Amino acid sequence: MPQPQYTYDGPIGRPRSTGTCILLTVVTLGFYTWYWFYVVHDEMKRHTGNGIGGGLGLVLGILLAPVLYFLTPYEVEAMYQRKGWQSPVSALTGLWALLLGWACFAGLIVWFVQTNNAVNAYWRNLGAEG
Repeated sequence: MPQPQYTYDGPIGRPRSTGTCILLTVVTLGFYTWYWFYVVHDEMKRHTGNGIGGGLGLVLGILLAPVLYFLTPYEVEAMYQRKGWQSPVSALTGLWALLLGWACFAGLIVWFVQTNNAVNAYWRNLGAEG
């Protein structure tokens, strides 16, 4: 992999099983998604020093979740780009959630699988286990 293009690297985040996250979302009637937005944005902010962080991620998740459908993959993409890596997601990944998500949840599932897998791959590329 290419050498890092910047010097700040905070703590590495924790990969989360996509299947377990989906199951927890169903069991908690969607409340797990608020936790997921909080921890993912918190980890990204602590790692890079940039981004919205967990608190604002949680607030947006509760009040304006569709904003996070674009913002979360955008921040993931930015992490990849800082390392000089090709990101598997971008802000446009949010279109899956908006175009197909509300009608049948298929778009939300596609969005989540792509975004969570990209976050997990990033952490694993830095040595995280799980």
